[in-house]
Amino acid sequence: ASRITVDAQGKLVVPHNPIIPFIEGDGIGVDVTPAMINVVDAAVKKAYNGERKISWMEIYTGEKSTHVYGKDVWLPEETLDLIREYRVAIKGPLTTPVGGGIRSLNVALRQQLDLYVCLRPVRYYEGTPSPVKHPELTNMVIFRENEEYIYAGIAWKAGSPDSDKVIKFLREEMGVTKMI
Repeated sequence: ASRITVDAQGKLVVPHNPIIPFIEGDGIGVDVTPAMINVVDAAVKKAYNGERKISWMEIYTGEKSTHVYGKDVWLPEETLDLIREYRVAIKGPLTTPVGGGIRSLNVALRQQLDLYVCLRPVRYYEGTPSPVKHPELTNMVIFRENEEYIYAGIAWKAGSPDSDKVIKFLREEMGVTKMI
């Protein structure tokens, strides 16, 4: 097994047995991440007739990290270094703190790794009901900014004084009438 590298032209060079770091995640992550690994392993085996496989390497962020690195270590520098070194990683769902303590681990990962855009291809799949007149003509890409500037990942506990203050500001100062 070996790392994915980048050639002189900036193209990823993927070995037959790449090492891919993964973050299991919190909550349902303990259930969905092993299932994801099984599905990806089966897909790679089928696609490459068993000639390629992934070597999975667990790295830590979130609640599991606090058990491995210490109670206040939610996003270890070692995790960031390993993601940079191995170039490709996958993560399960992470705890989103509400009302203080730690900031969103998802936002922290995006900022630390300069993952500034969320690219979302949008296209029509035949046979899928659609309210669009000609859904078969749908073929676009949405670029969503992922970092602090537009996407702040700010959250407060419902009913908290900070939450109430923001709601009051939005209603009274900004004229917002509909909130979910």
